[in-house]
Amino acid sequence: MNRNVIIVIVLVVLVLLTAVQAVQLSSLKSSISTGKVNVGSVPAAGSARSGATDINNLPDMVGGC
Repeated sequence: MNRNVIIVIVLVVLVLLTAVQAVQLSSLKSSISTGKVNVGSVPAAGSARSGATDINNLPDMVGGC
């Protein structure tokens, strides 16, 4: 295939995906504004409520320094 044709096909696919995401975002926004979606809060992963009360029970470090 010609390189320009491939570029055009990729651009068309990206534009279609962007349009689908815009429609989904609009639908989600209208659902939130009408109260159909319950937006709750979840504690952060490293918060004090994680259940680790003793330093010996903490998980091992994975990666990092």
